[in-house]
Amino acid sequence: MDKHHSNIEHAHSYTIYIWVWISLLALTGVTVAVAGINFGAFTIAAALIIASVKSYLVLTIFMHLRLEMKAFRVFVAVALLFVIISFTLLFADYSFLSLR
Repeated sequence: MDKHHSNIEHAHSYTIYIWVWISLLALTGVTVAVAGINFGAFTIAAALIIASVKSYLVLTIFMHLRLEMKAFRVFVAVALLFVIISFTLLFADYSFLSLR
């Protein structure tokens, strides 16, 4: 038997999927509501925070990332780090251009 695979079934119950789905729908509604309200500079930050929570729910529950091997989690963390760096550089450039 391969030591990297186990015979344990890693499945959630249907109720957790339903609750996460309802949460994702509610967070989508909150995203639409935030887009309609003018928070000034915090509108984009609020939308990104809500999107981060939604992506966390999808990654941990639907994609079973919590149950994966550590190496796979490291790959996802590195990818997220590069996304954060890219967004930081993008918004730094955007804010610099808007000051002109």
